[in-house]
Parts: sequence; structure tokens; C-alpha cells
Amino acid sequence: MKLLTFLKDGHYALGIRTDRGVLDVESAVGQGRRRAPTRLHEAIEGGPQAVSALQAIAEQAEDGWLKEADLTLGPCVPHPGKIVCVGLNYRKHAEETNAPIPEYPILFSKFNNALAGHGEDIPLPAVSEKVDYEAELAIVMGKTAKNVGKEQALDYVFGYCNANDLSARDLQMRTPQWLLGKTCDKFLPLGPYLVTADEVGNPNGLGIRCTVNGEVRQNSNTSDMIFHCGELVSYISRHMTLEPGDVILTGTPEGVVLGYPPEKQVYLQEGDIVTVEIEKLGALTNRMVREQ
Repeated sequence: MKLLTFLKDGHYALGIRTDRGVLDVESAVGQGRRRAPTRLHEAIEGGPQAVSALQAIAEQAEDGWLKEADLTLGPCVPHPGKIVCVGLNYRKHAEETNAPIPEYPILFSKFNNALAGHGEDIPLPAVSEKVDYEAELAIVMGKTAKNVGKEQALDYVFGYCNANDLSARDLQMRTPQWLLGKTCDKFLPLGPYLVTADEVGNPNGLGIRCTVNGEVRQNSNTSDMIFHCGELVSYISRHMTLEPGDVILTGTPEGVVLGYPPEKQVYLQEGDIVTVEIEKLGALTNRMVREQ
């Protein structure tokens, strides 16, 4: 199932994306007197039972269907409790930046101010001249996970989505801590859809790519991860409790601007259109604008 959020009466409403269009769950539940979650996080916390209820509504609803093109989409996970990011997790990306292959996952974080939706404009910070794109697969947790083994770890995952881990490289490299360059406002577009794990299957066999103004910059496969998705969930859960709705960014493949020779590094400019596309997850597109 593909879930999304969209702006409705000042809040992020829950939608189900199907071949018929997008079902406004809140509207469908109200009209049919059916029981089902009407917010994204309720759906995540409700697990398979909630997904089954949403599936039934989508199959039965006659009213409440909307055109996706008419909607203003929000981040497909609008209120994560934690956003845990993994650095240098693709072998070829580590090689292109001349970094050693990590022995353990490199973890950092973003905050909720960085969230943005598909189609939303992203302000280029006035304090940075080197904003870079990073196509990433995001894991969205579905169950509380503490000290889980890597063989069972994916059982705790609700679903997956596209992410763009936008990075202000000059701020990121200013100090040994990366946070400043990673969590500027709207530096984490998520979406357009949160796709349930059963529909995705193996998360480490997906094509992943990024284009800038139609030019392919990144083109890889999630199989190139150094630490696969199950390993990441397991590792993180040994150090902190993961909760439903928490987001894990799994790293980016080769092809970022930072990996180019210095004379060929052209960072994102006002008007650039960046699209992150991962197999089975749709395409996430955002335009860069000047910060006001």
C-alpha cells in the first residue's frame, strides 16, 4: 500500500494512493462510518491491522477520491520522533570521497525542521554556497525495537520512502560534527509515498537514482550498501530504542557533487530541479529557491 499526507484544513490528512487516484481517508471514514486510522502515525502504530482496515476502505469507497496533481503533499512521515542518518554507507560513495570503509555505521541526525514534501520548494541557505543532493532510501519503523537481531530487524519496519539528505557541505565540514550542514530548514524532503514493507520486498535490491534538471547524477542500487537495512536497524536498536514512526536514512550512493574533482564541482543553484527516484517508491521532486 502507498500512503501519503496532504494539506487539508490546516493539517496533514492521510491519503491512500491507488490507480483510481488518492483516497481522502478522513472523508471516506466519515461518510461510511467505518473504523480506520485517519492520520499517518495512527496507521503506523496500528500495524497490519490498520493497513488491512485502510485496504478495505480503499476497495469499498465510492466517494472521497482526489486527483494527486491537485494536492499539496506533505512529508510522507510528518512527525517522526527521531531521524537517524547513516553516513558513508555505500561502498562506491566512500571511495569517491576518499574515505575509508567504515568499520561501524556512522550515525548523525536531522531534526523535524528539515522535513519537506514532494513538490515543495527548498530554500538554499544564505550562509552556504555548497548545497549538495543525496538520494537515499528511508526506513520507517513500525514497531518498538530494542536489541533486535539483524535477522529479525526488518520485521519491525513499517515501510520505506524516498529521501533527499540535502547537505550544505561548507557548513558540514566546518567542524568534525556534521549536524550544522545537515539539518537546515527543509533539508529532508520525504515522499511522495510511504510504501508498506510487504509491497517493497527486499530493500537491498532496489534501483536508486538522482537527477538534477533531468541530468542523471546518481545511478546505483541499494545492494551497494556497506551495512544493509537489517544490519542498520539492529545496530541502532542496540544503542537506542526505536519507536514507530522513527525514520532511518540509509546513506547515499556515488555521484554527489562532493565526489567530483574540485574543478567540476557545481553545487545546487536557485531554480535547480532535483528528483530522487527509487524502484517501487515513486519519484520525489523539489525545486531549489533563494532563501528569503
